[in-house]
Amino acid sequence: MAKVWCITGTSRGLGRVWALAALERGDSVVATARDVRSLDGLVQRFPGSVLPLALDVRDRAAAVAAVAAGAERFGRLDVVVNNAGYGLFGAVEELTEQQVRDQLETNLLGALWVTQAVLPVMRAQGHGHLVQVSSIGGVAGFALLGGYNCSKWALEGLSEALAQEVGPAGVHVTIVEPGPYSTDWGGDSAVWAPRNPAYDGLRAARRAAAARHVAVEPEATARAVLELVDMAEPPLRLFLGTYPYAIAERAYAERLATWRAGRALAATADGVARPAGAS
Repeated sequence: MAKVWCITGTSRGLGRVWALAALERGDSVVATARDVRSLDGLVQRFPGSVLPLALDVRDRAAAVAAVAAGAERFGRLDVVVNNAGYGLFGAVEELTEQQVRDQLETNLLGALWVTQAVLPVMRAQGHGHLVQVSSIGGVAGFALLGGYNCSKWALEGLSEALAQEVGPAGVHVTIVEPGPYSTDWGGDSAVWAPRNPAYDGLRAARRAAAARHVAVEPEATARAVLELVDMAEPPLRLFLGTYPYAIAERAYAERLATWRAGRALAATADGVARPAGAS
């Protein structure tokens, strides 16, 4: 049975790739973008299967309206992909207040508003799949990406709790964690903090490391995402590409080692347990 998708951030990048893949196999897509004109090509190629909507996910009321319009047009929403987002680059000390607020408004709160809007629809129809687009940067922290890491780590915690809340209603949640792809994430859509010379050496080292990595084309992710949404019991988390595995495995090994090394000190904070009802 063909699925009905709602994908935010479909003007380019991963969102565009996934919308196109869904449409090519006969699914329908509620496609959102800040500039709805960027969706003209999809509409012309797949007339009747695309509902193009202008949406700035930071606007909660607009997110509610977009979800309602999509559900009315197609009768249901099977898959909702919270993909809209961008990268914020800069050392933690360099980030401006407005840059951090804007990052969280888009990457975290934008996904929250869409999620809240769609849950009544999915609960009423008895099924649904929320795909929350995080990043390997939502699993491990990276120098000069602290603001971005903050938004994705928060999205992961939110989504993990969400999965426990809506699973009994037949709604699945998957946190998709891509590695680096050759999208516009680090290009025109990125935001850069004012530079402090104290971090210029670190910036140069990071640029050199990035230059050694060949990013994969985003089209390579389409098959995995299509198979993911077709699963009867999809996983809570899914890496896209093998690049994230070494990073995640190293990060978790280091965390476990740190926690274990501090176990004796941690135990000093247990205190004395009191029986229930004791004053």
